Amino acid sequence: MLGECLYLVFTLNSTIELFVNRLDSVESVLPYEYTAFDFCSEKTMKRPSENLGQVLFGERIEPSPYKFEFKKPAMCQKVCTRTYNNNPSDKAKLDFLKKGMLLNYQHHWIVDNMPVTWCYDVEDGQKFCNPGFPIGCYVTEAGQPKDACVVNSNFNEKDTFYIFNHVDITIHYHIVEHEQLGARLVAAKIEPKRYWITIYLISGLDVDNNPDCSGGPKFLKNKQTGAFEIPYTYSVSFVVNKNIRWASRWDYILESMPHTNIQWFSIMNSLVIVLFLSGMVAMIMLRTLHKDIARYNQMDSVNNLTREELDAQEEFGWKLVHGDVFRPPRKGMLLSVFLGSGTQIFIMTFVTLFFACLGFLSPANRGALMTCAVVLWVLLGTPAGYVAARLYKSFGGEKWKTNVLLTAFLCPGVVFADFFVMNLILWGEGSSAAMPFGTLVAILALWFCISVPLTFIGAYFGFKKAAIEHPVRTNQIPRQIPEQSFYTRPFPGIIMGGILPFGCIFIQLFFILNSIWSHQMYYMFGFLFLVFIILVITCSEATILLCYFHLCAEDYHWQWRSFLTSGFTAVYFLVYAIHYFFSKLQITGLASTILYFGYTMIMALIFFLFTGTIGFFACFWFVTKIYSVVKVD
Repeated sequence: MLGECLYLVFTLNSTIELFVNRLDSVESVLPYEYTAFDFCSEKTMKRPSENLGQVLFGERIEPSPYKFEFKKPAMCQKVCTRTYNNNPSDKAKLDFLKKGMLLNYQHHWIVDNMPVTWCYDVEDGQKFCNPGFPIGCYVTEAGQPKDACVVNSNFNEKDTFYIFNHVDITIHYHIVEHEQLGARLVAAKIEPKRYWITIYLISGLDVDNNPDCSGGPKFLKNKQTGAFEIPYTYSVSFVVNKNIRWASRWDYILESMPHTNIQWFSIMNSLVIVLFLSGMVAMIMLRTLHKDIARYNQMDSVNNLTREELDAQEEFGWKLVHGDVFRPPRKGMLLSVFLGSGTQIFIMTFVTLFFACLGFLSPANRGALMTCAVVLWVLLGTPAGYVAARLYKSFGGEKWKTNVLLTAFLCPGVVFADFFVMNLILWGEGSSAAMPFGTLVAILALWFCISVPLTFIGAYFGFKKAAIEHPVRTNQIPRQIPEQSFYTRPFPGIIMGGILPFGCIFIQLFFILNSIWSHQMYYMFGFLFLVFIILVITCSEATILLCYFHLCAEDYHWQWRSFLTSGFTAVYFLVYAIHYFFSKLQITGLASTILYFGYTMIMALIFFLFTGTIGFFACFWFVTKIYSVVKVD
């Protein structure tokens, strides 16, 4: 029923089921299941099955008692009544409900796989449709309304909670052309004006037999004592809408996302700047390198120069280090392991974004994006093992068992250990985002039973194949590196190398972080894929440029430097994530703070391996190319 691949055609007697998802908040990283707040629940129906991505994202879809028949309007239908007495259990439930209103937790309901949207007016006469609505709001002791309480002037009682226990649902549909009695649902909304008029919280009033939704909003004092009853009711109406096609029924939600126009303009502006800078880097690189190659090759055609003059002309730049440029780096084992894991992440990201651009991983296909990424990562163990083994063999390494074990367990183990600690915190807080034990075992089974064997297979073929042949021989005695200027020293060069790649992603990074932590839908995968391509190009060009400068300064240690130069973009990402936390988010609580930075560290590590691998292979291609074109023997 929740699948998007097969649409449902509703007839007159069809029952429309409303499903409920987890509740989340922009002020807390901890999502909770619908039943955690003691709302009306449906215990007789079986909850829909969830894919791996939904479980990892903490989605918990459950059936609800809100059921109605197609084209049969209903007014003020009672769902259930929750009674809270003075016993400790009821007080704890009521306190948890108050906490949810203080932190502005949001409902997320689903009808025919569509989010039930709460649309309200914003500035300039525009409407904003939010795929969720708050469970309530709070007016402070100073009389300052918070969150949703600001939209109604009647919410003016100090130190008071207002529970939104009544909803007016409007179902939009259109008639199916080839079926006279059939219809498809194209939107499910909560009308703002009617919603606010019919919200109420009552105390001591019997509405079991004759519910009345015409009263104004009543309230629950924060320090009020005694028994309380909260009746939950709903009204539903149906509207024919011929303007929304079924295939584009999500568009009205996506088009009303905040700052959409700003996002398009900023991305285009960023793309133009990055393309211009990349063109400049490429032009400078090609022209400078062309002069060096022409200068050296000119010596072969000059016959009237003395030996001293030839030696003097030969003494320049990167030509001097041709006997050391392919010398194995220090810590070659660790570098090869990082490059193997980075290759795995790069291919996974490319394929996932490609499928997302084709529409297979849209927001309507819940959990598909994460499921695709995890499955691809598991199946890409073979290229990870192959790249790590091949490079390690080229570095002169002989401990192949250690290499393959580190490739299979080091980086994935660090990510899993961080994720497991975060999961323990979620378990302790009772959050719905906590991964069930069975899913945890399934993840470990995918890792140990599929990814690790594939890594061993890739490493077997990598070690079996001959080592990479270099265009020049390596001298037995290392050349002494002269004293470097400030700009050609390793650390300043690494810091400068990450600026340009970060400049092409920080705008997209803002909206990606918004989708993760501010619970906004992200759907611009086409632009994201374009930024991904530009990031690859920019990392490659910036790293090649700095690599060339270091070789001209007679510093031949380019392997680690190329990896760290583009990989340093992840440090800028981490700094930006810290800035985003303190400037954009309203997250409170120690657990939420630890979770934010714990998950951010995972993303930073993955981004470090991804960008570092791009920089290394770009420089590897560049160094191999220039020393094979120029005769250096």
